[in-house]
Amino acid sequence: MAELAPTKTVTFTVKALPRTDRQRKTLQRLMRLQPKVQRGLKRLADARRRETPWTQRGGRPFARRKAATKLVVPRVGATFTLRLTAQILPDIRSVEKYLSTK
Repeated sequence: MAELAPTKTVTFTVKALPRTDRQRKTLQRLMRLQPKVQRGLKRLADARRRETPWTQRGGRPFARRKAATKLVVPRVGATFTLRLTAQILPDIRSVEKYLSTK
């Protein structure tokens, strides 16, 4: 994957799952950078903000927020397309042995 350079649009395919949680989370974070997934995450966050139940706790209003939904799950064969930036290149290089490019 030496041909990776900023401003290129690249499609990645997961060819194996990382063994460590740290690398799995990095892969999931990269998959969440897709514009379509970002729109879905924003829509879900807005819905959580609107529908958050407020209760009294310690004499003050307290929001019982729900956990964020995981729209993408790294699986073998999953594909995602990213526009590369200098900020995400180190993350891609850290998990590149689990990815193949098109």
